[in-house]
Amino acid sequence: MKKLTLKVNTRDVLGKKVKKLRREGLLPANIYGTDFKSTSVTANLKDFSHVYKTARETGVVRLDLDKKEIPVLIKSVQRHPVSDLILHVDFRKIDLTQKIQTEVPVAVVGASEAVAVKGGVLLVQSNTLTVEALPSDIPPKIEVDISVIKEIGGEIKVQDLKKSDKYEFKTVPDKVVVSVVAHKEESVTPDTVSAQPEVITEAPVEGEAVEGEAAPTEEAAEKPTAKPGEVPKAPPSEKKASPPPPPAKK
Repeated sequence: MKKLTLKVNTRDVLGKKVKKLRREGLLPANIYGTDFKSTSVTANLKDFSHVYKTARETGVVRLDLDKKEIPVLIKSVQRHPVSDLILHVDFRKIDLTQKIQTEVPVAVVGASEAVAVKGGVLLVQSNTLTVEALPSDIPPKIEVDISVIKEIGGEIKVQDLKKSDKYEFKTVPDKVVVSVVAHKEESVTPDTVSAQPEVITEAPVEGEAVEGEAAPTEEAAEKPTAKPGEVPKAPPSEKKASPPPPPAKK
């Protein structure tokens, strides 16, 4: 990779006032690292975007600050949730002579027979892996060749990846990077409630209630049902027959 340089300037504007800097095309940033005093800086947004396309999070960038060259890695790129505009970035100062640990993105290559022929679904379970290397030996990506997966249920772990004499994996060896699982089709048939068959039993004895229903009282059975909006009428009272009158005296 060619040498990447980015000009930065010390920044005194902090907090919410950095919005003015962004309107001027400047990117607020911060430099931090071991045995290095954290420093607030600004960079030209267009210049940073150009460098970032090449370096990403694994390439070494030389910051030009007050005529001093500071080797860094780009970390914590913050973007606007709607416009995706870069709002802030952190630079991690590094020692080019010391090995460091950093996250490297995973890149899937090749074609799996289990996916292309047998209809399996590829799952990428680790998007990045931790490696240790000298800053100049950090790979831009870790290629994972899925052509070795022939059957559904197959997987590739960290311990299965190709080793390098320039960097060492620090992610646990049995960590699954990619796997192929069976494709599960979702049911498109709407769920319907099946009709329950009618169960014929003995007729309930008069005066007894069917299970789940209350037995009507004698009073309720005789009480007439009122139509909506009408006041129920009281049932007519029963009249007893009058005894015959006594015979007339002669």
